[in-house]
Amino acid sequence: MLIAKREARSSLPRCEDRPRAFKLRGAIALLCAGAALPTTLLFAETPTSADSDLDEVIVTGSRQTGIKASDSAAPIQIVGAEALRAAGAPDLMSALSTLVPSLQMQAFGFDMAGQTLLARLRGVSPNDVLVLINGKRRHTTANLQVDTGSPFQGGAGVDLNFIPLDAIDHVEVLTEGAAAQYGSDAIAGVVNIILKKNNSGGSLSGLYGQYGNAGGGRTEDVSGNAGFEAGKGGYFNITGEFRSHGHSNVGEIDPRGPAATTYPDTNIANLPGYPYENMISGDAAVRQKMFAVNSGYDFEGGTEFYLFGTFGHKDAASYENYRVPSKVQYTPPGGATIYPFPYGFNPQEASDEDDFQFNLGLKGNIASWNWDLSSGYGSDHVDVSTIQSYNAGTYNTNGVPTPVNFYDGFLKSTQWTTNLDFARDFSIGLAGPLTVAFGGEYRRETYEIGAGVPLSYQAGGAQSYPGFTPLDAATHDRTNYSAYIDLATQPIEGLRVDGAARYEHYSDFGSATVGKLTARYDFSPEFALRGTVNNGFRAPTLAEEYYSSTNVGPTTAYIQLPPDSPAAAALGLGRLQPEKSIDYSLGMVWRPLPHMSTTLDVYQITITNRIVGSGQVAGAINGVVQPGGAAINNAISIYSGGTAVIDPDVLATGSYGVSLFANGIDTRTRGADLVFDFPFDYNFARVNWSIAATYNDTTITKHGTTPAPLVPNVLYDQEAYSELTTATPKYVINLGALITIEKLTVNLVEKIYGPASDYQNDDGDNPSGSFQYFKDEIGVTAITNLDVAYGFSDHLTFSIGATNLFNRFPNKLNSNILNREIAAADNAAVTQYPLYSPFGINGGFYYAKALFKF
Repeated sequence: MLIAKREARSSLPRCEDRPRAFKLRGAIALLCAGAALPTTLLFAETPTSADSDLDEVIVTGSRQTGIKASDSAAPIQIVGAEALRAAGAPDLMSALSTLVPSLQMQAFGFDMAGQTLLARLRGVSPNDVLVLINGKRRHTTANLQVDTGSPFQGGAGVDLNFIPLDAIDHVEVLTEGAAAQYGSDAIAGVVNIILKKNNSGGSLSGLYGQYGNAGGGRTEDVSGNAGFEAGKGGYFNITGEFRSHGHSNVGEIDPRGPAATTYPDTNIANLPGYPYENMISGDAAVRQKMFAVNSGYDFEGGTEFYLFGTFGHKDAASYENYRVPSKVQYTPPGGATIYPFPYGFNPQEASDEDDFQFNLGLKGNIASWNWDLSSGYGSDHVDVSTIQSYNAGTYNTNGVPTPVNFYDGFLKSTQWTTNLDFARDFSIGLAGPLTVAFGGEYRRETYEIGAGVPLSYQAGGAQSYPGFTPLDAATHDRTNYSAYIDLATQPIEGLRVDGAARYEHYSDFGSATVGKLTARYDFSPEFALRGTVNNGFRAPTLAEEYYSSTNVGPTTAYIQLPPDSPAAAALGLGRLQPEKSIDYSLGMVWRPLPHMSTTLDVYQITITNRIVGSGQVAGAINGVVQPGGAAINNAISIYSGGTAVIDPDVLATGSYGVSLFANGIDTRTRGADLVFDFPFDYNFARVNWSIAATYNDTTITKHGTTPAPLVPNVLYDQEAYSELTTATPKYVINLGALITIEKLTVNLVEKIYGPASDYQNDDGDNPSGSFQYFKDEIGVTAITNLDVAYGFSDHLTFSIGATNLFNRFPNKLNSNILNREIAAADNAAVTQYPLYSPFGINGGFYYAKALFKF
């Protein structure tokens, strides 16, 4: 079992047998409602040619209706259900990152970051991407990314992996700013997930796969989808999915074992798995159940009622750093030292998460105005535990045994959004109608931290993850009111113009007004130019504003301070302010042949007052108090309120300090997106050739200022700046060939990642007693993805495939860092691959899939 409160429970229930007379779709409906079949197969649909996507009517990027993707003034990439399946990934985020080059997925994260992976567009923060479901805003995760050394630090966006893949009809990815149309978060773009509406038929699918090396990661997935008619012309579509993913381990040798010369640490050599007993470098184990519904009913008179939503439950657990046998010890007066863990222990950080959102609404037409009234409520609740651990600070002081499993508290975020939208076309004598759209939105957000049991945080707390303290615990909320107007028309034949303006008021920081102007001119049926200018903003997430905790390693402890707190104020910092942006883009659409399409869009995004996570601001490094350490110690004392939140051993000989989020850095990102599709019929086969590529380059236009109390420390170190500028691949190129020969389909994609790099410190493992920085680099890497499917009948398809077919790994960390960590017997030497690797650290993933459609 994954967390302490579930250890006594039995395994997941299996669905009961049904009478033969029960119809297949009814059985699938029950499977979907339970979403709990622990089987080992997932089926994949055979991809169709991409030219059908060009004729897809889009609902993202414009308030006008009936616009096809090929005619859009905004850069829209459409990813269909078949393409998502052929990507070979069991989850939405992995599939999208494989197919859309400008969308980068977080491939790995330490601690809780590995249990809620995020995605971002165009190399900026995940918080700058807005996610919609059926055009409605999706709530965000409660699990904030706080690990330094990651380009996803500070991310608290939408967890895409709570949306069942089989529930999706297609995904529309708008790769330009759209804050004026959709509100805060849409600085980099919008991901709009359109759910299936079919009212008949369905599918049952499954997957089994794992990584090719000994690292594990066994994955089992089963999913079912079924559609039913709901009254005349109505639909009721449901999906259920169960997914299981096992731990992986690609860590190097932990140098503490070979360096041990005294009892009881010499016992490490007798551990199973030695010298790879430290399993922190790998995927979390995850078991997830999900359910989705999408329904609509037409009343007489043209009014439609609609309802859609998702519910998911996830158990996850991540290995933390191994603790050596001598970490927990007590010497009674006049007695021999007691070691309760003579072989050490491997603590895990575990979570028990419930995530849901449901939207309902009515839409219709009155006096030629289309109207849409909707409301949606979403929530993410994460119970956090530390298991297979111990409170070393307590036991080492008084010899009183402690539990091995600790409840650390919880994180919870909610979002309630209500919209009212109107739109109407007016004929005013231009080449096309004038579409007038306007509306308003009310949104209430909350963020809550709940405290853990006292032993989870007292005296340094549970080893590997101390619980949330009563001072961390709090509930925060805010409200937002917004109004927009959007005008779109064709002034002359071939010219399409769309302008939008939006006003927003937040209860916690005030008001903002933004606008957007988009235009496209078709010089001929084959060639068009398009461009956009817009300004945007992003309100800080409540998690960025108020999250606080203590993040630890065997010899380290760094406290995440809330920016608007007395402790942060003592360091000269204060409340977060919104980011502001200006976005320019210019593109062309070229269709020299009826079935050939090329789009090229260049862009520039400038973000001012950017919210960025600091580096590790150290008060002491390996027991050596740093210059400016007195200010850090004072801030920690204010934060702790008299509670010993740091392990006494770390205070005496380890490294400790603070991290936090702050405004103050300005960036400029310039890039380009290219999409080319050309399906062609040969005598032997139909081949859809495709190229999709992205390029981006981010530079710092204004560096952050270090407040006086922190000097001579710096708020943002080399590592923090490099995560913004170089940790994203300079370019990503997808070269695709989708080959169809009667019942055989081969989908081959060569994905080329450009160079990426960042700076990393050596943990102070040097004679100076301070951090020294070295550059990690990942060179140009080509990854081959292959999916081979064969349709045995109109209903049954089997396929096999691989992502990263040739088992490629990123370059290892800088040898200077690794060598110093090994020489210092630093457990950090276990991590051999960069955290920012765009294609992960686990190598190839190999799978078998199947699909039954009815």
